[in-house]
Amino acid sequence: MLMLRKTAGAIPKPPKSKVYGFLRRFTVHPRTLSCHKLVLGIETSCDDTGAAVVDETGNVLGEALHSQTQVHLKTGGIVPPVAQQLHRENIQRVVEETLSASRVTPSDLSAIAATIKPGLALSLGVGLSFSLQLVNRFKKPFIPIHHMEAHALTIRLTNKVEFPFLVLLISGGHCLLALVQGVSDFLLLGKSLDIAPGDMLDKVARRLSLIKHPECSTMSGGKAIEHLAKEGNRFHFTINPPMQNAKNCDFSFTGLQHVTDKLITHKEKEEGIEKGQILSSAADIAAAVQHATACHLAKRTHRAILFCKQKNLLSPANAVLVVSGGVASNLYIRKALEIVANATQCTLLCPPPRLCTDNGIMIAWNGIERLRAGLGILHDVEDIRYEPKCPLGVDISREVAEAAIKVPRLKMAL
Repeated sequence: MLMLRKTAGAIPKPPKSKVYGFLRRFTVHPRTLSCHKLVLGIETSCDDTGAAVVDETGNVLGEALHSQTQVHLKTGGIVPPVAQQLHRENIQRVVEETLSASRVTPSDLSAIAATIKPGLALSLGVGLSFSLQLVNRFKKPFIPIHHMEAHALTIRLTNKVEFPFLVLLISGGHCLLALVQGVSDFLLLGKSLDIAPGDMLDKVARRLSLIKHPECSTMSGGKAIEHLAKEGNRFHFTINPPMQNAKNCDFSFTGLQHVTDKLITHKEKEEGIEKGQILSSAADIAAAVQHATACHLAKRTHRAILFCKQKNLLSPANAVLVVSGGVASNLYIRKALEIVANATQCTLLCPPPRLCTDNGIMIAWNGIERLRAGLGILHDVEDIRYEPKCPLGVDISREVAEAAIKVPRLKMAL
């Protein structure tokens, strides 16, 4: 954990002239809105600069988002100092556009929420620094947000979902299963023991040089794998899901990446091409690794549902499974999870694709949820910290493993 005052030197703040010029435009504003509470949410945990204003009824008054995807595609992955600089260059404009679209000023806000954990340290620092400028200038409460909590609660913005529900959060940086019992009440059932599924798919896409593929050149690695897999035949290669004998809800993707890397190396030698050229079997490999990923996620989720029902943590009649995070937009993976949901009499819910990836709306909504519940609302921000690494909830994964629940085999007719 790093204190803000210690990181200020390492993470330069926006020039005071620019920030104060921006703030001065909002010094006086007569309140003309309804009495609804309003929260400005700011998200900079990774490579997207997002902001939004949401009211307590769930209305999104305005939003703006700056994506760094195309920049990082050229470097083959996210470079933290580059991400930091792009956040610094764009955060003022993104927040200003959000407030303008919302037709509100900082004076109208009930609170300001920002992601402070977990994420890239250099990126988190930019959002926190800028948020605190607004908080101190306009004397507003500050609501620090856990990035994964925000992903988990987004479904309550788009659907009427009551607690408790099970959530699978899958993205480029995270992978976990948790029971959501309240706004800030989570039981962690399992998590990735190494890398996240989105990270693994991105690395496989880079190894396959899909950025050179004419159909995939502007896509992220995960999107490229999903797109190319539609043209492939997964049965041409056997890639087994990992951890098949471990009766827990943890995940692992490093082994899957290494197996796929060895397969690609073998096919390059077989086809007589150099590393960096596109294999004729690239689509088949993409289909096989995507299927293995989907089956791995599905089996662990299946066990989590059975555990929660066995322990009466979920209702046997109307249990809800929520899948969120960037990888949740993969329709093939979603279909595998639908099979699990149907087999366990669960309702599967996913936020719209644009709310599965990082955005300011989920941060503002998390702020609204906390504001209504009276949780984590700070009026003194002097010692606020950001935390690059931070677990979610109470870890009961050992209890899940001790239950050793055997998962019935499902036919993944995908």
